[in-house]
Amino acid sequence: MALHVISRSVRLLGQIQRCRPLMATNQTARCVSQAEAASQPEPGADENEAVNPTFVNRNPRNLEQMAVAVKDRGWKTIWPHREFYHRLEFSRTQHHVTAHVFSSSSPVPVLSCSTKEWALKKELASTSCVAACQAVGEVLAHRCQQAGITRMVYRAIPWTYRSDAVQSFRSAMKEGGITLSEPRRKYIST
Repeated sequence: MALHVISRSVRLLGQIQRCRPLMATNQTARCVSQAEAASQPEPGADENEAVNPTFVNRNPRNLEQMAVAVKDRGWKTIWPHREFYHRLEFSRTQHHVTAHVFSSSSPVPVLSCSTKEWALKKELASTSCVAACQAVGEVLAHRCQQAGITRMVYRAIPWTYRSDAVQSFRSAMKEGGITLSEPRRKYIST
């Protein structure tokens, strides 16, 4: 009776398979699909090296990281210059310190940090001192690392560049792993 059950035809996943009887009745039956074995060709070595002729870039920042993406040059008379992928803007007022990271494609900041934020404000004695500038630099560097932005352009106003506040902000950004310059754009001829 057991051999009769094992040797009968079994319908599995829409294909008819034949089961071979085994020597002992306690062992399980092994089913071989004749249609499945005949339909699969052997893979060739050339199939692995084939490249899709229509490539879609799913990472929009990939070209920026390779320094191949187009930088908008803008007019030569405007300041700050528009030739960047990401631009860092640092401002210090009487009461607060603020830093923003802008993308070249959007006027809205991508990342920002300020002493107006409660988490940063409660740790500082003063929201406009040199220590506040360093704290803003450390927090913004950490946020940039989390966002994957490691290179950006920072052009300080020349008469404020040598102040202790700006220097402490720059050093905190550099210690956080941010490079404050971008690579020159590579021009590829087609």
